[in-house]
Amino acid sequence: MFQQLTGTQRFPLDVGYRRNWFRGSPISKLLVMSIKEGKQKGFSLIELLIVVAIILIIAAIAIPNLLRARIAANEASAVASIRTINTAEISYNSTYPTVGFGSLANLAGSTCGPPNSSSACLIDTTLAAGTKSGYSFHAVASGSSPAGTYAAWAAPITANQTGVRSFCSVADAVVRFSTTALSTCAGTESPLQ
Repeated sequence: MFQQLTGTQRFPLDVGYRRNWFRGSPISKLLVMSIKEGKQKGFSLIELLIVVAIILIIAAIAIPNLLRARIAANEASAVASIRTINTAEISYNSTYPTVGFGSLANLAGSTCGPPNSSSACLIDTTLAAGTKSGYSFHAVASGSSPAGTYAAWAAPITANQTGVRSFCSVADAVVRFSTTALSTCAGTESPLQ
């Protein structure tokens, strides 16, 4: 009833299909291109130079913007730190009226249990160390005991790289700025808008 068939009898179209399926495929085209004489795969030197030039142009546009963004972030951090020092000075003066205002070391302290006039724990130790986000910070209390006023200022560590402007404040708690490096705050600098 069933007859045993040989390979060509079983699938008569199979032999032709197996022989011709490879002709139009992308693989066959790729192999033919690599086998032909004179055909080279890859990019030419000119094409690679054009790609490198485009990358350099994009980098030349992006890097200055990145540096400006970093300077703006450092300046924003410096303004926030001056405001923190202002708040800490007012709290320190209210808590220790016989002492008045204090220095950065008095505002921070190394031990915070319990706080006292030489270690008030009102600012963090990073800010009290005097360097944060590309700026150096200073706070000086002045006047006889109790100290009746203070000056706090921040100047960029490297001008035009970590920051462009210097910031300061006195007992009126108005944040001010200057385009020149500050060594103190007179309270006559331009107020920050």
